[in-house]
Amino acid sequence: MRKLRSLLAKGLGQTRALWPDIRSTYRWVHAAARILKNTAGRAAEDVKARYARLLEEWNKRKDACGRLGEAVERFLKVTRSYRPGLFHYLEVPDLPPTNNGLEQFFGAQRHHERRTTGRKVASPSLVVRGSVRVLAATLTRLAPVSAADLAAVDVATWRQTRERLKRRHHARVMRARFRRNPAAYLADLEQRAFQQQALPP
Repeated sequence: MRKLRSLLAKGLGQTRALWPDIRSTYRWVHAAARILKNTAGRAAEDVKARYARLLEEWNKRKDACGRLGEAVERFLKVTRSYRPGLFHYLEVPDLPPTNNGLEQFFGAQRHHERRTTGRKVASPSLVVRGSVRVLAATLTRLAPVSAADLAAVDVATWRQTRERLKRRHHARVMRARFRRNPAAYLADLEQRAFQQQALPP
């Protein structure tokens, strides 16, 4: 415990000069977070206006942030780039304000795939069949799938999905062939083009 206190004291001592800038700058960060959280349930236009005023005021005073001026400039720049989609959660019912849930969803998928396959990276087939595999893996974890559930599937939709996946798989195979031997791939395309031109109308 004594060693830990010594380390903390040393760290605080060496960073003492940074704390005033951090204290003044994070006041703005917390203000931005409160506006976006919108616990008061304000209308979307009101939240947008309040956030715009905060950013404008912060931009005027960014020189007073000392050593964190560059970080503040970065924050304002990234906020401007995300601005068009920043307030959708206020305009679309039941839309989460962040993508944390989506990241957890894909994180769980990566975790389970690693456990079942031993692979540390996603399998190539996940890129092609991810729209089906990820949903199937998630649904089967939530509840068992019965034969009756499978029988209720719309066959026409199932065939369309299969056809779409087949096209994506074929495109991936063609890209792999091109990367392995671009000259042979292009020569084959050229030969097939000449054969089609030679066919009688």
